[in-house]
Amino acid sequence: MEKLIVNAASREKRFAVVRNNTVEEIIFDRPEQRSLVGNIYYGTVTKVLPGMNAAFIDIGVDKNAYLHRDMLPSYVLSPERSIDKEKKSVSSFVHQGEKLFVQVDKDATGPKGARVTGIIEILGDNLIYMPQGRYVAVSKKIVDEKDNLRSFGMKLKSKEEGLIFRTSSTSATQEEMENELSTLRSRYAELLEKAAAFKKPGIVYQKDTFTELVLESVTKMSSGEVFIDDLSLKQQIQSRNPKLKITYYNGKENIFTVHRIEHEIAKALKRIVWLDNGAYLIFDETEALTIIDVNTGKFSGKNDYQDTVVKTNSLAAIEIARQLKLRDIGGIVLIDFIDMKNEKDKRYIQETVEKEFQKDKTRTKIIGFTALGILQLTRKKTKVSLSEALQVKCHVCDGTGKILSADTIAFRLERELLEHRSSDAEAVLIETTLEVKQSIEPHLEMVQEWLQFRVYFSIKPSDHHYYVIKQFGNLDEIAQKAGESY
Repeated sequence: MEKLIVNAASREKRFAVVRNNTVEEIIFDRPEQRSLVGNIYYGTVTKVLPGMNAAFIDIGVDKNAYLHRDMLPSYVLSPERSIDKEKKSVSSFVHQGEKLFVQVDKDATGPKGARVTGIIEILGDNLIYMPQGRYVAVSKKIVDEKDNLRSFGMKLKSKEEGLIFRTSSTSATQEEMENELSTLRSRYAELLEKAAAFKKPGIVYQKDTFTELVLESVTKMSSGEVFIDDLSLKQQIQSRNPKLKITYYNGKENIFTVHRIEHEIAKALKRIVWLDNGAYLIFDETEALTIIDVNTGKFSGKNDYQDTVVKTNSLAAIEIARQLKLRDIGGIVLIDFIDMKNEKDKRYIQETVEKEFQKDKTRTKIIGFTALGILQLTRKKTKVSLSEALQVKCHVCDGTGKILSADTIAFRLERELLEHRSSDAEAVLIETTLEVKQSIEPHLEMVQEWLQFRVYFSIKPSDHHYYVIKQFGNLDEIAQKAGESY
């Protein structure tokens, strides 16, 4: 049973895909974090870097976009310039100040700007139109009609154009696809006309990503139910897939809370994920890659140890695939399964992972096990992960998950105080946490003997351990401010 829970009644729009009572995907759309993927910009080349074989493009957003030489549009690669393209630097094709039409294919992450392509794609119901594509492709999900569609596409398009036949094209007539192509050509012509009036870089076309993703999910549902809290979107869904049962929700409690999706979001942000048998997974996301550790936890099994290991790893493989989709983690992923000595067991676990990722619409490549028994895979990253979208780096630990101990801060304080041991001060007032004071107190008499002045503390609670030397002065003044004496 498949369900779609759509929460579109507020500024932050969300929807969740639920299969067999298990949440498999959650999509967020926030105005300030809206994905740029699919947006088309009229940009200006700001920098050409032959060493990277790339150019940076000002597209009118905070960070300049990155365009690799291989993603240049065909009108830039004119026949005389594209000879021996692979041997030529990017500077042979573009120059600083040049105007380009580009489309975002990967959102900005961290310090990096968006990645763009000059090969523009205009999305239709059955076709993807590429004004400068120069090739015909067919969806990998289409098996029987690949050759016929390719032949038909070659007849439809001009030399410069490109076409991709979507899965839905198998149920469309040739006349419908011809009419659609005509509409897509007109749409592109309108974008060119709009861009011609631009005096500086800016957006030419902006996708309504959320609505498109909802309608795309609805189109793929052969049966099931949709729960939604927005009437206008409900009507669009009904027209897209009349077979589905659609329930409009207008209760006081948020629709995600009613269907326990909020609970699943909270779980998906946790570092530890428990499996049904008492084993657990640990997720560590870093900028370079994601590491997942599998642990037997409370599961001891009923038979021998290796049987317990394989069963745990098998359950882990299924849950890891679900979590990577749910958390929308992309890039390099390393999975440290519990050690398996038998190659047959490793193959079984790898096949399990491969089978689970066949259900994932995001392209994933399983590399295999390393000599140390770590399973490597890559998952295409087009936007920020769930944790990046919903969380910010901790201001206390700066994302490390650790802070300096009270003892470390106490030793630092001692060293700094020793730099003042030849001063004329009779006392010093230090603002710090209770834990730092407690760390230094057993040794305070010895420290004061070294310093030749008294030490007083002003205690302030804090999320992290610290100290501030507030004042050096005479004994009575400092003692009065501290409100205590030693």
